[in-house]
Amino acid sequence: MSFNIELDHIGIATKSLQDSTFFKTLGLPEAGVEEVVSEKVKVGFFETMNNAMIELLEPTAEDSPIAKFLDKRGPGIHHICFRVQGLDDLILHLKSNDVKFINEEPKMGAHNCRIVFIHPKSTGGVLVELSEKGKA
Repeated sequence: MSFNIELDHIGIATKSLQDSTFFKTLGLPEAGVEEVVSEKVKVGFFETMNNAMIELLEPTAEDSPIAKFLDKRGPGIHHICFRVQGLDDLILHLKSNDVKFINEEPKMGAHNCRIVFIHPKSTGGVLVELSEKGKA
């Protein structure tokens, strides 16, 4: 079975979006800031030349997943995200291969995307997000 999958972004946990100096100095264009209320996070994006982005994640509440990550591990890479087409079919395919999800039902994320997260136990220790654009 084949799916159209591209790298969408690398998510980096930070205490503040103001900590983006390096990415600005590197010359990456800023691509906006958005709050994802359901995840209790504010995200700031930087574009790269190959359409993948750097996503900085700032917690907006002490009980947010990003705040918990920062308390446990400190700032750094939180997840990688793949842009997919046919998210529902891909979820079924992965479930049939015993892949474990953090959330098995897609929910809305930044940029009007449906997202799911795959548990690091199924990916060799990396939190993986799958994202499908433009599907309400």
